[in-house]
Order: sequence, then C-alpha cells, then structure tokens
Amino acid sequence: MDFTSKEDIDSPIADVFEALSDFESFERSAIRRGIDVQRIGDISTPENGLAWDAKFSFRGKARELRIALKSYDPVTRILLSGDSSGLNGETEIELMALSPRRTRVTISLNLTAKTLSGRLLLQSFKLARGSLNKKFKARAADFARLTEERLNRTA
Repeated sequence: MDFTSKEDIDSPIADVFEALSDFESFERSAIRRGIDVQRIGDISTPENGLAWDAKFSFRGKARELRIALKSYDPVTRILLSGDSSGLNGETEIELMALSPRRTRVTISLNLTAKTLSGRLLLQSFKLARGSLNKKFKARAADFARLTEERLNRTA
C-alpha cells in the first residue's frame, strides 16, 4: 500500500535537507508522544548504519519497530525502512530545488505485510484508503509548514 505527498517549502534545498536530517529533534518529538526510542549508531555519520528501536502502543497492543536509515544522499534524498512483527515499511523523502529559495519535498510511504495479521491490518487500511490518504497528505502539509516556519525563524 502506497501513500505519496508533495509539498513546497520556501527555503533553500540545503536548509530543508538539514532540517529533515535533524534526527535528534525527531527523537525528542517521538519521546514527547510517549514512544520509547533507542538510537543505534553514531548520529554524526548517519550514512554508516544509523537505526532506531522504538516501542509504542497501537490499537491497544504494545508494538516494537526497528527503523533503519537505508540511504542518505546529502541534499537530495533520505530513505528509511521500518520493520515490525507484521509489517514492513519504506519511507522515501526526496528534495528538488524549484528555485534558489524554494524546495519541493516528496514523501512516499510503502507498506507491505509479512504475516497474516499484517495482511489483515493492511486490508483494513485499504478499506479506509481515502481517509488515510487525506490524513497522510494533511500531516505532510503540516510537517512542511512547521519546517518552513522553523527555518524562517532561524534565518
């Protein structure tokens, strides 16, 4: 199951990439939401096998997720893979300079099932595809807006 969203940010591509690769701020954000996050690897060299183990509650059950940085191409692309007991996921963030001060961010999420329970979960997602797509696009737009505001505050 795939989700994709494109958002434009009024900031240079290098600044946007720097904000998107600020992994420590994402860790703090997850912790504020009640997710237990443990980093594996050195954050100063993210291209060398950076990963996270996360524990959280979803639909009333305790879940564990391993997120790994699969590809890190400075200024253009970040590829993350997620592995849980029932699902695999891949998130790709691509950046494209539209002008010296404007950047397009494309966020793609692909989910695949590993187990029968994962297939059932994905099937329920497919039944609610329209509303999930709207939520995904709304969250991506909010994320882009917040990133732009943060970059404009520090500029």
